[in-house]
Amino acid sequence: MPITAGIDVGTGAIKIAVFDVQGDRETCLAKRVDRLRQRDPLKTAELMYDEVLTSAGLKRADIAYCATTGEGEALEFHTGHFYSMTTHARGAIYLRPESRVALDTGALHGRAIRMDDRGKVLNYKMTSQCASGSGQFLENIARYLGIAQDEIGSLSKQADNPEKVSGICAVLAETDVINMVSRGITAPNILKGIHESMADRLAKLLKTIGGLDGAIQMTGGLALDAGLVEAMKEAMVREKVNVPIETHPDAIFAGAIGAALWGAFRHDKLTRMAEAA
Repeated sequence: MPITAGIDVGTGAIKIAVFDVQGDRETCLAKRVDRLRQRDPLKTAELMYDEVLTSAGLKRADIAYCATTGEGEALEFHTGHFYSMTTHARGAIYLRPESRVALDTGALHGRAIRMDDRGKVLNYKMTSQCASGSGQFLENIARYLGIAQDEIGSLSKQADNPEKVSGICAVLAETDVINMVSRGITAPNILKGIHESMADRLAKLLKTIGGLDGAIQMTGGLALDAGLVEAMKEAMVREKVNVPIETHPDAIFAGAIGAALWGAFRHDKLTRMAEAA
């Protein structure tokens, strides 16, 4: 079986994972995530790809299948492309084999994905891009508050009186935050209120896909936000959804992992077809 690579070109970051797949044994050889910070995503992805391969002692010729997801289809050197809901579903299964739902919390939207034990998508629902439940919105608020992104989660967990924000759209929510600051509401209480609003919307989204069983695996960049994870667990109780929801240290790589593993599956299938011809 092959060595494959998955490249997830997102709105705010690029994630790459390289896997050696031997039957049921899936070994991650290297992984890396870099924020874009206004850089050209395709040039950045290609530079990262070569650096990741070098760190693993590999060359491009050693990669049997390079799979892209997200906005990565425009990369000239890729072998094939997979839709991101497919890759997040497969990545969630890798991170937590008992999971049957992936909650992808990305820069632009949230997405609930129900899948089978192989990572095949059975149903999905997505938030609207104008809604205030995205990583980009949260990043904008943190910038306004003068808070580093990696401080958001820990500050949110310090809240003692969360202030709810509008759950309708980002513009109204940002106006709410400006008013809160002028009223002297603390940053932890503002952030916790935002997390609660986001979590309520995501918990309701999960209920719309039906068939919630097994476990829910959070994926995407916001799955590393401890404040949102805590708020999600609280929201699931309020919404009476009796299914465990967890994150994982590698949750941000779910799309890239899923792309690499689906790439291995497709490579194997194409090889068998060629041999049978």
